[in-house]
Amino acid sequence: MKDKESGKIVDLQIIRRIYGFIKPYKFRFWFLVGLILCMAGVSPVIPLMIRYTLDHFVSLDKMADLLRMFFIMIAVLFAQTGLQFSTSYLAGYLGQTVIRDIRVQLYAKIVDLKLAFFDATPIGRLVTRTVSDIETLNDVFSEGLASIAGDLLQLFLIIGVMFYTDWRLTLVILATVPFMVFSTYVFKEYIKKSFNEVRGAVANLNSFVQEHISGMMIVQLFHAEKRELAKFNKINEDHRDANIRGILAYSVYFPVADVISAVGSGFVVWMASTYILKEQITVGTLTAFIMFINLFFRPIRMLADRFNTLQMGIVSTERILTLLDSTDYIQNNGKVLADELKGNIEFDDVSFAYNEPEWVVKNVSFEVPSGQTLAIVGATGAGKSSIIGLLGRMYDCQQGQIRIDGVALPAYEIHSLRKNIAIVLQDVFLFSASIAYNIHLGDTAISQEKIEEAAKAVGVHDFIMSLPGGYAYEVMERGATLSVGQRQLISFVRAMVHDPKIIILDEATSSVDSESEGLIQQAIATLMQGRTAVVIAHRLSTIRNAHQILVMDKGEIKERGTHEALLKQEGLYAQLYHLQFSRN
Repeated sequence: MKDKESGKIVDLQIIRRIYGFIKPYKFRFWFLVGLILCMAGVSPVIPLMIRYTLDHFVSLDKMADLLRMFFIMIAVLFAQTGLQFSTSYLAGYLGQTVIRDIRVQLYAKIVDLKLAFFDATPIGRLVTRTVSDIETLNDVFSEGLASIAGDLLQLFLIIGVMFYTDWRLTLVILATVPFMVFSTYVFKEYIKKSFNEVRGAVANLNSFVQEHISGMMIVQLFHAEKRELAKFNKINEDHRDANIRGILAYSVYFPVADVISAVGSGFVVWMASTYILKEQITVGTLTAFIMFINLFFRPIRMLADRFNTLQMGIVSTERILTLLDSTDYIQNNGKVLADELKGNIEFDDVSFAYNEPEWVVKNVSFEVPSGQTLAIVGATGAGKSSIIGLLGRMYDCQQGQIRIDGVALPAYEIHSLRKNIAIVLQDVFLFSASIAYNIHLGDTAISQEKIEEAAKAVGVHDFIMSLPGGYAYEVMERGATLSVGQRQLISFVRAMVHDPKIIILDEATSSVDSESEGLIQQAIATLMQGRTAVVIAHRLSTIRNAHQILVMDKGEIKERGTHEALLKQEGLYAQLYHLQFSRN
């Protein structure tokens, strides 16, 4: 998944998509727009009231009228403050509510994507999408679209009021606008480039940190700390430099904008002073114009920042939408429910490649009758694990057909199918949660009694109860506080409580000691009772009793038969068997 970069300030298509997220809260959104427009309309009121006060009350020494106007101005200021609070709070509330919805949609999308997507996409990049990019999108609501509309309205209102007050001084102010527009354009282009660099650097940082923390054992075992730290420093420096370029743009733009504003103010004061001496304008008009200058240039300066925020939001939204619009998931168009599954498995001339035409499974055909056990052996890269992925519909084959109980896998409703297939992997993944949660995985239909019954059947109940808190014991990330054998046994309990019709074991005993292997072999025997089983075996001694053994090499089936029959053939299986036992 590659990042996209927008070349537009305002992409109307993306704006429409953003509004689609707002639609459930459109009343609040348009109420927010109305508040912002009201606040923009209030902005010129105070300068006009000050002008009127100076010209009609102060100069004529009307103290009673002056006091009354003072209280009116205080009331207007309170109203303006109330509007500012309301718009700020409502914009923030709306933004947080919408990004909550988007984050849920995004995560729901991610969990439905097929494994091939995760094979090609760094985890850190997905973290960036669901955290940083969505937080950036929040700024579009709090400081983006509605605020830009308010700034533009305020700008036009101020220009209109200034022309109404004195057209000559207004022209002086407008003469500085081209310089402000040019500096704003340069700033916008520079900051857009800087932002894209920052987002790329953040994604690289997230990917690097996530990957290297997960693989910290390898880093330390091979004394690669200094080398990896040097790589991290380079990525971190790129992130710093990208941010500094953005800071430089802000550091240059706002002083330049202030200078242009100050020059405009100087010319207005100089010209207004000459008009006052000639009695062509009043002191109130000059005072109002000085206030108008600030109100005039402030929206222009803010518009640059708001357009920058909008640009950031558009870039982040593009990336979010690219993920939301992804079709890289297993199609779930099947209607057949697997409630009464028996577990008869058929592979009919199946071929599969992660990247065509590099086939990892080639023309594989076999059948496993319900309740029987199939073992698959072969060297690394023979295609054993790929067959497991195909059977669980983690991937779809490009050629041939896989059937269970005579029904092709795509015809099954995918969640119903997977509910009846349990996979126990060599590398057991446990979440940072209680042992009970790691067994039932949030399925409220699985009772504590059922969990304990399965644990007793597997032979792990006493061990769990010996832990602090028993089944409530909090497992560290990936089960770091448990041994390999203990994690493996818990995974067997997890498989058993979900009561699958088909059980798949992927080299479940290859990484454990002999004592743990004995317990696990008992657990395997318990788990496979009455179920169809597919076993990928590293230790050939564990599959003697399999009803059928497939010997694979480079994605093809080279031999098949029972343990005794394959030994009599004195082929590849016999070679593997004798080689393994000669080492022992």
